[in-house]
Amino acid sequence: MDNTIFVRELKNQTERAENIVMKYLPDPEEKHQHSVIEAMNYSVTVGGKRLRPLLMQETYRMFRGQDEIVEPFMAAIEMIHTYSLIHDDLPCMDNDTLRRGQETTWKKYGEAMAVLAGDGLLNYAYETALKSFDLIEKEGLAFGVSSETMASRFQSCAKALSVLADKAGIWGMVGGQCADVEAEKKNLSLSEEELLFIHEHKTAALIQACFMIGGVLAGAGKRQIERLEKIGYNVGVAFQIRDDMLDVIGNTEELGKNVGSDAKDGKQTYVTLHGLEQSEEDEKRLTEEALELLDGLPGKHEFMEELILSLLGRRN
Repeated sequence: MDNTIFVRELKNQTERAENIVMKYLPDPEEKHQHSVIEAMNYSVTVGGKRLRPLLMQETYRMFRGQDEIVEPFMAAIEMIHTYSLIHDDLPCMDNDTLRRGQETTWKKYGEAMAVLAGDGLLNYAYETALKSFDLIEKEGLAFGVSSETMASRFQSCAKALSVLADKAGIWGMVGGQCADVEAEKKNLSLSEEELLFIHEHKTAALIQACFMIGGVLAGAGKRQIERLEKIGYNVGVAFQIRDDMLDVIGNTEELGKNVGSDAKDGKQTYVTLHGLEQSEEDEKRLTEEALELLDGLPGKHEFMEELILSLLGRRN
């Protein structure tokens, strides 16, 4: 795909994903829950690449998904990602005061409200994903879809919810965060296997969920879902390796967050284990492997290929 075409398409698709996420946010005018809803919405709307919803949307399209059933899941994955950032920034975790060029949620609203905002987004993500069932029922009534097709689609949504819960919970992102906190607390010297466990679960798990859910909702087969999970692993670990590198070579203006915190806290990263040169080579290798796996899947994926490549060597 020509770079000019990709940049234009990326802008359009990001705007679409942004609109979908905004559409599903809770109403801030609710009286008694106003404070927590304001903090939740602030955390989601202060910026972000909307990478995860984009990956999910494009995977859905690759497998010829054409309706709106994927949209609640797109919003849900961004809510879960945002909640993880809110909690990650807390004083008891990374103690960060800057995120996406703005004050972190705890810095703006206080620690207690930040905890509640994270909790609220996590729970609201599942409330949002469940709305896919309503969309299926509405579509079925409007177009006279057969009961067998309806049942199959309900089953796909249930499976997608299972993937979402698994990759966001103790077997996924929360488990990776647990291992990361324990390693930092005990000042452990991590092996490559242990560090990759953290990267796979803390970062790659949600990216895996994006690929897998997009495929599940569009009717991809079991082996295709397994391939999508592997692509998500490669993209996610490469993404985290680049994050580790940016904490060393990046700057606050480009990143929108403080840099050098890993070194300051004595935290072991992919860079401290392998150095910048090897880290860059491994990021490239993982990306190339992801693209090779993508080639073995059906549908058009020129935009997906360019999207994955755009993450290689990113500066923010």
